Amino acid sequence: MTTVSIITPVYNDFPGLRETVDSLAELSTSVDWEHTVVDNGSTDGTYELAERYVADRLEGTVLCEDGIQSSYAARNAGVRHSDGDVLAFVDADMTVPEGWLEDALAAFRAAEADYMGCSVELELPDAPSLAARYDHHSGFPVGHYLERQRFAPTCCLLVRREVFADVGLFDHRLTSGGDKEFGNRVDRAGYDLHFAPDVTMTHPVRDSIRALVRKDLRVGRGLCQLQRYHPNRYGTPGVPPRPSGVKQPDPDIETRDRLLFGALETALTGVRGVGYYHEYLAGKRERKPTGSIPSLAE
Repeated sequence: MTTVSIITPVYNDFPGLRETVDSLAELSTSVDWEHTVVDNGSTDGTYELAERYVADRLEGTVLCEDGIQSSYAARNAGVRHSDGDVLAFVDADMTVPEGWLEDALAAFRAAEADYMGCSVELELPDAPSLAARYDHHSGFPVGHYLERQRFAPTCCLLVRREVFADVGLFDHRLTSGGDKEFGNRVDRAGYDLHFAPDVTMTHPVRDSIRALVRKDLRVGRGLCQLQRYHPNRYGTPGVPPRPSGVKQPDPDIETRDRLLFGALETALTGVRGVGYYHEYLAGKRERKPTGSIPSLAE
């Protein structure tokens, strides 16, 4: 029987983690699965709260990865400390329906996949702000990412353990873009990448301009780091890659929102540029890239 290890990284977000744990606790499945939460050095008491809550709700494991500030380092710790044949990555603040694990594993088996992305629905609050409407409009086009860019976001990803044993773990040096780098590495190694459109997970929208700006600064930094650490695949640092956004105008949205979304997208493209060049200048002060992609055995 296939066993599944669900891995959830968290940083300063116990409320989001609680939502995730509560939804996992309602899974209806005969699958043999375990849950590992990895706190990435939270400073607000998330680790201590998680230890009690995860044990009570799921009899799960809570680890602490505070040596490297990176969600990818946290995921790597979860991979190393779990035993499942399939690793399922579910971010803190994601929720799943009760049949999610059965459906995901069935789709994984049917496709004979090595690496699979699930569909992600964004959940709007009541009376959504401009930022929330924009984030909902932008969406999580996981199928498009897999088809065009050969990766799935790590918030909704299933991977066979032997893939990590072969190609290595996530690149913990990356602030953002580690999902893309890993997916591209898996694809180059010849493994089968699959999208399961009927296996759905839910994620809340970012509901403030500040949250959108933080995300795009991080994305910009990650774009530069991809070039710094992997120039053969992503180009030379100093020349930002062309935007690869997949946002398409929705013909049904109001004209006012269409105009506002366009202005906001232009502004956030500039924010990504700021993040990129901030990282570029920081990298110029380094003599050479440090570290390497860790293996499963390390």
